[in-house]
Amino acid sequence: MEIKVIVGDVAQIETDAIVVGLFEGMEQPDEATAAVDKALDGAISSLISRNEIKGKSEEVSIVHTFGKLAARIVAVVGLGKRQDCDVDRIRRVTGQFCRALRKSNCRKVATILHGADTGGIGLEASAKAITEGAILGLYCFTKYKKPEYEDIEEILIAVKEKGKVPILESGVSKGKVIAEATNLARDMVNEPANFMTPSQMAEVAKEIAVKYGLDFKVFDREEMEAMGMGALLGVAKGSSQPPKLITLAYKGDRDSEKAFGFLGKGITFDSGGISIKPSEGMEDMKGDMAGAAAVMTAVGAIAQLKPNINVTAIIPATENLPSGTALKPGDVLKAMNGKTIEVISTDAEGRLILADALSYAVKQGLSPLIDLATLTGACRVALGLLYSGVFGNDQSLVDKVLKCGERTGERMWQMPMAEEYKEQIKSEIADIKNTGNRYGGAITAALFLAEFVHNTPWVHLDIAGPRLSSKEAGYLVKGATGFGVRTLVELALSEAKNREAI
Repeated sequence: MEIKVIVGDVAQIETDAIVVGLFEGMEQPDEATAAVDKALDGAISSLISRNEIKGKSEEVSIVHTFGKLAARIVAVVGLGKRQDCDVDRIRRVTGQFCRALRKSNCRKVATILHGADTGGIGLEASAKAITEGAILGLYCFTKYKKPEYEDIEEILIAVKEKGKVPILESGVSKGKVIAEATNLARDMVNEPANFMTPSQMAEVAKEIAVKYGLDFKVFDREEMEAMGMGALLGVAKGSSQPPKLITLAYKGDRDSEKAFGFLGKGITFDSGGISIKPSEGMEDMKGDMAGAAAVMTAVGAIAQLKPNINVTAIIPATENLPSGTALKPGDVLKAMNGKTIEVISTDAEGRLILADALSYAVKQGLSPLIDLATLTGACRVALGLLYSGVFGNDQSLVDKVLKCGERTGERMWQMPMAEEYKEQIKSEIADIKNTGNRYGGAITAALFLAEFVHNTPWVHLDIAGPRLSSKEAGYLVKGATGFGVRTLVELALSEAKNREAI
């Protein structure tokens, strides 16, 4: 799908559909919507007066033009209350109207610049949000299934002032890179586990590296054994699929050795191991590598946007399966940093592979560290399916991540890390055990991870809730969400910008 900026009056563009907006509570349309309403002999005003168009957020009302305009259809989209209109609202609205117009067999769509000026949103931000909303909202995983609808081929963002075009094109370009990276993460998570194996994940990382000029390395079992990664290899014991430790490095600041570390849990299928999960819903465990997919594709996007910063992604990848060789409850593992771990549950495996990945990141001198993991069901119980839990040992870094999440619309909530909860993961026979009791499970999991970061500034995102969507809503579709990609990219861009300002 192409997204272009053009100069012209949206009402005069020959296309399948044009899109105009309406804020909630408006009794009469204004600006571009008013011009379209006039051309339709007041059809939009009439529908507003009859309360058929209310302007509620993400409401999409289809009005047929019957030859009164060059377009076949006018879509009036609700922008919600004017004072609440923000960038994420524009993303959601765009995703919603794009899917509605796809169902109306539209191939070419023209839209006004929603939220700019009247909503107080900047030109570039509005164009970027429209681009992201369209690409994310129209996403379908159709590798193994014929799509239900033919896709929209072209979206035109129409403005009347030629001088605005370069700014808008910049927003479109950035939005396209970030949204396509998010969709690649969605593809990886939606792939069946018999295709998205640890080896295939390494191949995807290699393709990203070659395409965008990244440094790439993959460590196999023997190399991990030599490095002492007993925790990661312990989880891998039950599977015939070879484990991988994958690294992707972007070097945007050649004058500095400092680099952010982005780490992602890469369990390509999680049965729970010997502590096997219930069969209901286990098919979704193909997506237990959502954190890995997010960090990998985020670094690919960062490489395209070229901020003056260094970022390295580290992905520990393996399956977690039961077998005659599998890890058992009661076993003791030794992590790369020398800590011994008593395994209470083999279904608390994500923290085990991250223990070695974090230890490796610390040894490489990466700082600060951000890890993303579908780590605990407890976080879903605490925060539901919309929010990621945020944990960390450095409040300033936590604040940065939270602010980036606000700007991208990826919802996050800071969780406590009280020292008292460490009692739950004390072991009688090892330095630490991999799970506590049923209370505060997301917190004890984060405290476990904290044992492997030493003094390095670190934030942990438990994305178990928002990694999947059960329905279409805004720019989300059923299945994988690609949660975390946009926040990581925003963090890298904002950090590079802040450093340049110093």
